[in-house]
Amino acid sequence: MELILLEKVTNLGDLGDVVKVKSGYGRNYLLPKGKALTATAGNKEVFEVRKAELMKKYAESLNAAKLRAEALAGKHVTIKALAADEGKLYGSVGPAEIARATVGTKFELEKSEIEMPEGALRVTGTYTVAVRLHSEVESSIIVVIEETKG
Repeated sequence: MELILLEKVTNLGDLGDVVKVKSGYGRNYLLPKGKALTATAGNKEVFEVRKAELMKKYAESLNAAKLRAEALAGKHVTIKALAADEGKLYGSVGPAEIARATVGTKFELEKSEIEMPEGALRVTGTYTVAVRLHSEVESSIIVVIEETKG
């Protein structure tokens, strides 16, 4: 399936690129989220008309993400979780729990912005967690997991 990207997609291409993707990825993710258009002659013309608008929107979102990254630098969030005597958690702390812990703070995060390639955290302690605010902007926060007796 050939698509025209309407924004930069990590590991795929930049705004305006015509890319070949598997039909499921295009149909179930890129098209419904508004990240791409099917690469037909009509859509190519539509894209050329909207290109300046899309570039402006992309630049604005990039600048907003850079500002958020600066505000996020050095921030930490504390999560209390049930743990055994050795500090091993009953369960784990993943992106959803971290996002939930930032609600009400000045730097609220979405679950989808938090990257944990090594998997969920399962031991009490202090961790640095990567946060991707934009396809080109990455930052990090400090997550402190404290033990609670239950």
